Amino acid sequence: MATEDVKRSESAAVSTIVNLAEEAREGVKAPSYAVLSICKSLFAGGVAGGCESRTAVAPLERMKILLQVQNPHNIKYSGTVQGLKYIWRTEGLRGLFKGNGTNCARIVPNSAGILYMYRQQTGNENAQLTPVLRLGAGATAGIIAMSATYPMDMVRGRLTVQTANSPYQYRGIAHALSTVVREEGPRALYRGWLPSVIGVVPYVGLNFAVYESLKDWLVKDNPFGLVENNELTIITRLSCGAIAGTVGQTIAYPLDVIRRRMQMVGWKSASSVVTGEGRSKASLEYNGMVDAFRKTVRHEGLGALYKGLVPNSVKVVPSIAIAFVTYEMVKDVLGVEFRISD
Repeated sequence: MATEDVKRSESAAVSTIVNLAEEAREGVKAPSYAVLSICKSLFAGGVAGGCESRTAVAPLERMKILLQVQNPHNIKYSGTVQGLKYIWRTEGLRGLFKGNGTNCARIVPNSAGILYMYRQQTGNENAQLTPVLRLGAGATAGIIAMSATYPMDMVRGRLTVQTANSPYQYRGIAHALSTVVREEGPRALYRGWLPSVIGVVPYVGLNFAVYESLKDWLVKDNPFGLVENNELTIITRLSCGAIAGTVGQTIAYPLDVIRRRMQMVGWKSASSVVTGEGRSKASLEYNGMVDAFRKTVRHEGLGALYKGLVPNSVKVVPSIAIAFVTYEMVKDVLGVEFRISD
């Protein structure tokens, strides 16, 4: 009897283990297609926003920032072409791409995050966003993603501005972040955040709104015979991206100038680009966004709000266009079937 009881107990134990194994196996489900698609889309957005478009226009981006923040009493860069030649002569090829590594490190998660959050606004994979909803969705996504990566943008501005003759050198992203926190406090990492947030509405919002609206209009009406099999050609996508980027960045540009100038406030041993050669002229101090606008216009005129607009406009076409086209192409390669407007 004892033997039979043991056998029954063993049999029951085995049955219990088998049942638990079956339940566990049934409980483990393969990742859904939607999750895989989102992951692929995030990767596509990161590659498009960071590695491709930003690196392609890095020299123009650095030139823009230098023109935005240079001391008005000591003009070193008088224009885009002259400035690029000066950088090449004094700093070489590496000087043209200074700050690009930080920019890519910031843009990859920023771009991916924007695209992900933008896609979640409707909660319906088959829903279509109206232009107004696209503006709101793109702006909301942009504010959240930008805020999360803003400290890197702040130090990236300083890394971009410092030259070989700067009295103090940041050695890289980590060193710049730690130095700013140590010398100026954690809040310094968010100097210029407010104009950035305000600028996100016309910049990111209009980028997506104009781009998607142009695509939908062309696919629906095909006014110029550009659509083949309900698909836009690469050239057409490039044009849509360029138009969208130009509209967004031009409207938001004065806020970008103020943001960069506020990021330079409190910088001990700042670059001579900001303070003037030999530190004979101190850079202006700003108490906030409104104060920065007021002092910039009072001391330099309204035109100062558009310093660097030329290299910025030149870079918009290849930068935004490459970003959008690369995003679409990488999605195709990875097999992501839905579009941004889905």
